[in-house]
Amino acid sequence: MLVTARYASPHMEQAYAWYDSPGAGPLKIPDWQYFTAQELYVFDGIIVLFDNHFTMTDIAILANCRRFEIPTYIVRSKADQHIRNIMNDMGYYSGDDESEDRKKTLCQAAREQFIQQTRQSVKDNLESANMPDQRVYIVSNKTMLDVVNEKQPENIIHEIELLSDLEWSRTGPGEEYV
Repeated sequence: MLVTARYASPHMEQAYAWYDSPGAGPLKIPDWQYFTAQELYVFDGIIVLFDNHFTMTDIAILANCRRFEIPTYIVRSKADQHIRNIMNDMGYYSGDDESEDRKKTLCQAAREQFIQQTRQSVKDNLESANMPDQRVYIVSNKTMLDVVNEKQPENIIHEIELLSDLEWSRTGPGEEYV
């Protein structure tokens, strides 16, 4: 995607829209210019979404958001894929005739490892940029869709907390939709 896309809320009682800006890589914009070039200063909140690497562009966005007092949320996506990869590194392969207990044990260990590694990596990157530590939300696309569509998700990590925190920051404590 090379242009910002707008997505209106599917729920009419919730008057808000999501905007998806292109990643900095395809645009070849220096990290320090990305915030201004994409006009991120006009938004009420920014979700810094990353898959594998938390980059200097992500840090530049966070630094500019601090300057403009825009709330930010750091979100690592594709948790299910990363956890499955860690499970494979631990010796689990979905084709094996593994017991359900072993699968659950490996999944829980991989999940905890993934969360800890992600939090530490972001913390280290923020610290090296002289930025304060910040909460990192870890999500899976399928689980997020289940939560948004009010289905019973199987493997919740931070999906509900993220949506709750986004909603709270948008309306403020005890306020109603306008």
